[in-house]
Amino acid sequence: MPRNPARWFAVLVLMTLAACSGARGTGGAAGGAPITAAEASRFLAQASFGPTDSSISEVRASGYSQWIDQQMIAPQSTTHVEDLNARFEALRATNPNGSLNPSDFYWTFWEHAATDQDQLRERMKLALSEIFVISLTDTNVGTLGAGSYYDMLGANAFGNFRTLLEQVTLHPMMGVYLTWLGNQKEDPVTGRSPDENYAREVMQLMTIGVVQLNQDGTAKLDGLGRTIPTYTTDDIAGLAKVFTGYSYYSPNPSSNTFLGRNRAPDATTRSMIAYPAFHSLSAKTFLGVSIPASNVANPSGDLQIALDTLFNHPNVGPFISKQLIQRLVTSNPTPAYVSRVAGVFNNNGRGVRGDMSAVVRAILLDTEARTIASGSGGGKIREPIIRMANWMRAFKVTSDTGEWRIGSTSANTSLGQTALTAPSVFNFFRPGYTPPNTRVGAAGLVSPEFQIVDEVTVSGYLNTMQTTIDAGIGAAANGLRDVRSTYASEIAIANDANALVDRVNLLLLNGQMSSTLRTRIVDSVNSVAIPATGVQTTALTNRVKLAIYMTMGSSEYMVQR
Repeated sequence: MPRNPARWFAVLVLMTLAACSGARGTGGAAGGAPITAAEASRFLAQASFGPTDSSISEVRASGYSQWIDQQMIAPQSTTHVEDLNARFEALRATNPNGSLNPSDFYWTFWEHAATDQDQLRERMKLALSEIFVISLTDTNVGTLGAGSYYDMLGANAFGNFRTLLEQVTLHPMMGVYLTWLGNQKEDPVTGRSPDENYAREVMQLMTIGVVQLNQDGTAKLDGLGRTIPTYTTDDIAGLAKVFTGYSYYSPNPSSNTFLGRNRAPDATTRSMIAYPAFHSLSAKTFLGVSIPASNVANPSGDLQIALDTLFNHPNVGPFISKQLIQRLVTSNPTPAYVSRVAGVFNNNGRGVRGDMSAVVRAILLDTEARTIASGSGGGKIREPIIRMANWMRAFKVTSDTGEWRIGSTSANTSLGQTALTAPSVFNFFRPGYTPPNTRVGAAGLVSPEFQIVDEVTVSGYLNTMQTTIDAGIGAAANGLRDVRSTYASEIAIANDANALVDRVNLLLLNGQMSSTLRTRIVDSVNSVAIPATGVQTTALTNRVKLAIYMTMGSSEYMVQR
């Protein structure tokens, strides 16, 4: 046994990610061949929070393309805002002074992740929330507002990127988080300048990035081989003037409501509105576009010009497409893969730019998504949130209270990640992050999720999953864990170690478990003796829990391939 299991585990994951060797054939129905259970499971690992028996059957019956079609029109269940309002009413019934807190959002997140049928939308909401970042770690971001923001991402997941960009921009929680809500025009007397925070981050992180890109996501170079910046400090200053004169919605807007006073009940969930008196009248120049000075404020018109300019920038297609590929499929897509998806972003085949439904379809149906890569670079680290949700869905967990009482899992001694709790606007991890002094870096690859992996988070994950698989997670009123599984389907076959491990392999490793790991788990399961007489349930249950834990704690499971 290594002296430091956490360090050794991290090394194993890095080696697995860097190698990703052993081509196992296509992950799709090549040549019209029927989709296997393993192929359907692998597809669902990319397109949902994890496969289930029923979703595997659905994909096999309908095919990938039709399953995507069905998911995109599947009705959403209750929204987070509806759930949070219901929680608030129940809270006020027992505590008139009670208020929502971030855990209320976390509870609703896990319920939707585990139980909602529109799983592609759920997976996209998480992906988009890691590009268009707001965070409940900022106490100015309210719980109900955060729920509304997450709903908004879901509502626009398969719409047009231009609409998504505008709704992100005008959502009051983005205004609060990136400090442009209540942003005022320049004042030469006091020396006040418009806040530049959102102007900078909407370019750097949400639309065009910092260097000019080719359609395949590679950097354009000048005649001396240097990268070319996409914007300058002057562009930031010019764009910041556009983002002035917007604040909370009010049916009766005034200077007071602009400053956040007399706030309407729904002000944190409705789009911000323009307050012309606070909007800059001076010329605004950015990204090669100039809006001339005016004596009459036109905040809405200026905003449309700015967002149209960002939306139509040639960087947006490759910049956004590559990040979505990284969130769903692989950390290191080839330039050709990025180019194909960016081409669909630029034109969906019907002359429409920014069609997110076409982009998502292109990402998931591309040959690189449907083929398990041989050689280096294939796959991605599974985010901790996705690992937990995978367990929930695979093993049919339920909530004793019906409230899914899982609070923050952000501590590095837990999962090290919770939805909408990134430590900064740069997300939990950067898309270009490379672990230093590793085979990944030596191979010229990136591994974004490894930015939140260290010895503490590895141990935290293993310890959290050990207790979760054994007893569940979240506190219930009866003293038991609230969210847990009975493992009924697994216990029914646990007398046969091979059958049990095959099932766990399908649901967690998408049929890709190596023979070495399989032998190790089968031997371990068989070491748990089943008594010839008497109660056998305890032994069978322990077999199941051991098989699941050994799989979810393996380096092979950490890498989604």
